[in-house]
Amino acid sequence: QLQLVESGGGLVQPGGSLRLSCAASKFILDFYGIGWFRQAPGKEREGVSCINSSSGSTNYADSVKGRFTISRDNAKNTVYLQMNSLKPEDTAVYYCAATLSRCGGPIKSDSVRYWGQGTQVTVSS
Repeated sequence: QLQLVESGGGLVQPGGSLRLSCAASKFILDFYGIGWFRQAPGKEREGVSCINSSSGSTNYADSVKGRFTISRDNAKNTVYLQMNSLKPEDTAVYYCAATLSRCGGPIKSDSVRYWGQGTQVTVSS
């Protein structure tokens, strides 16, 4: 079964942390990279981070470099996005996605083959 299920979103104060999880089917993790995207109200969906399925190489948007970390636990078929030093502008619905991108550069929506349902992240005091 081809599926991606996000969890871990919620409300956090500025400067706080959250860890998002993306549980994926083994088939997806074996053949696709996993990317995280986000979409704020009234804005286009943007790529946040990506991890290559074979090499494990990663890529980050400039807006999250040094604050977000993507990782993968193959035993649990799960990809994580650790988000630290959160800012109000990080507020968005976050989606994980199966991507054909090799994650050598910024991830784009047109590289995505499967999407998760999204999880809301709200950064507010």
